[in-house]
Amino acid sequence: MTGSGNDFVMVDGRSSGPGDWSVRDIRAVCARGTGIGADGLVFVAPGAAPGAVRMAYFNSDGSRAAMCGNAALCTTQLAARLGLANGRGMSLETDAGTYESRCAPAERAELRLAPVRAPQHVPGLCVGDGERRAALAVVGVPHLIVLVDEIDRVDVPQRGRDLRSDPALGPEGANVNFISPAGTREGWRMRTYERGVEAETLACGTGAVAAACAVQQWGLGTLPTTIWTRSGRTLEIRARQTANGSYDDVWLVGEARLVFRGVIT
Repeated sequence: MTGSGNDFVMVDGRSSGPGDWSVRDIRAVCARGTGIGADGLVFVAPGAAPGAVRMAYFNSDGSRAAMCGNAALCTTQLAARLGLANGRGMSLETDAGTYESRCAPAERAELRLAPVRAPQHVPGLCVGDGERRAALAVVGVPHLIVLVDEIDRVDVPQRGRDLRSDPALGPEGANVNFISPAGTREGWRMRTYERGVEAETLACGTGAVAAACAVQQWGLGTLPTTIWTRSGRTLEIRARQTANGSYDDVWLVGEARLVFRGVIT
């Protein structure tokens, strides 16, 4: 499945679960050119509560991640297709918590996330040429948002790799999302270097949420907003800023499209 260019191998968890897969297996399936090719592997299974769905997400390097927004959108659509939950509204269980999600028209889905703390300045982090400011936000996983003059001039593989492991971000590092105004279009453009994939990806759902909150935090725009991903597809973010500066009633809306189905042997 694809979520705005973030692509995933989705596995029916009723047939095969995480315990059946080694890190080597996950890497082999996600490898482009020699495997199916994907940013991550997702197991979709019945949840603990009636009508709930459980999502277990693994990056393409075999590491387990607590949350992935676009994977959650794809899980929502697939769970409805498999009859695991009602597409009009379901509880989605992840390692980062339980969220509300639902299918939307035109092969899209909507995900209500937990409240997001205001993006924070990172002491000790130095911005480079063409980078105006940066902030760190946690939306299931940590995201560094970097405002740049011109996003097409950013060497995302190199600069993203450098920032992803910057000591100022702690031992686990963070995903790195570069943003700039969308020009003649509404919203913002974003390019992402994703940890666990260790490369640029075509989209990042939770990163888009973090970016939207940072834009409002910096006084450069208001919610709701549209994020244009590297794939050219859009992610829509709705939220409201509370009196203490955090963000509540946070919704991510984006593509969740089944590309093909098959059997892994």
